[in-house]
Amino acid sequence: MKDYYKTLGVEKGASKDDIKKAFRRLAHEHHPDKTKGDVASSQKFKEASEAYSVLSDDQKRTQYDRFGSAGPGMGGAGGYGSQGGFSGFNTQDFNGFDFSGFTQGANQGGVEFDLGDIFGDFFGGRGRSQGRQKRGHDVSVDIQISFEDSIFGVERNIVVTKVSSCVTCSGTGAKPGTNMKTCEACEGKGKVNETRRSFMGTFNTVRVCDTCHGKGQMPKEICSTCHGDGVLDRQQEIIVKIPAGIEDDQMVRLSGMGEAVTGGVAGDMYVKVHVNPHQYIRRVGYNLTTDLRVRLTTAITGGEQIIKTLDGDIVLKIPEGSNNGDILKVKHHGVPNDHNKRGDLLVKVIVEMPRKLSRTAREAIEKLKGEGV
Repeated sequence: MKDYYKTLGVEKGASKDDIKKAFRRLAHEHHPDKTKGDVASSQKFKEASEAYSVLSDDQKRTQYDRFGSAGPGMGGAGGYGSQGGFSGFNTQDFNGFDFSGFTQGANQGGVEFDLGDIFGDFFGGRGRSQGRQKRGHDVSVDIQISFEDSIFGVERNIVVTKVSSCVTCSGTGAKPGTNMKTCEACEGKGKVNETRRSFMGTFNTVRVCDTCHGKGQMPKEICSTCHGDGVLDRQQEIIVKIPAGIEDDQMVRLSGMGEAVTGGVAGDMYVKVHVNPHQYIRRVGYNLTTDLRVRLTTAITGGEQIIKTLDGDIVLKIPEGSNNGDILKVKHHGVPNDHNKRGDLLVKVIVEMPRKLSRTAREAIEKLKGEGV
């Protein structure tokens, strides 16, 4: 897992200003013009840019702090999307700076960069690049299920309070029954062109219109429930389908069930499942294990005994001459696997030795000893 704070040389609780200063220092130190194309310095510059693109964005930083660099929404090794980039990008404006590893949609060594986000924020702009759609926050919840439900699967209804689409206007932000009008700020395009100059050159970017949030239209009359935002905090009941065979502390991802955002797509919901232990059955991979106590006479002569399983009571045959610790297998009574088949139930034989013997029993045992048994 990549440690972005360590890459920039800041503490985990560092402010945005500290993060920006740290990146500015590393950017100047490892600038390719200053290092004359040194490979190690170029790599450090890429790593610093990747770390800055995450830690300078509140949503991305929250995701990174919660799940790490390989978590949901991180896109692998720091990639936050391969769409977008710069409009009218010209490397000559950067005095010989080589952006071969950072251009629009580039993927060098498994790392993707969006300079619209990295440098746009670095120079004081919002840096929302062309084609980049806003995304709501991911939501994480915990639920508790029984051992039996973890084996066979179950549906659970949960109620969460989160930012969701407005029910009154269906997320449009318009008063029901009213029409929409063309956004005057972007003339209905949903995007706005911006040109910014810096010591590194001229940046021509295309960002999402802040007025209409990329829709190109505005409500003539706003919804009184959400005040035109199309989203609001509310309780929502969600059905969670827990798959058969899930293990303790595993996650179930519900795509698009996270928090909604004006002019964008909803995030995801991650349901962490906690499985209650069973009284007498344990899980080992795709198999289940349990103990069966049998009498000494049953172990010696064999017989049948009723055992309780997750599928109900069954009659298990005890072979003659069973020893303490022997494993008896009940096929297809275990955990479902990826091929819609089930593992086995492994029954461990526990031979119960009698604490007291009657005179008749003792005489019988003495007779067996005489026979060399």
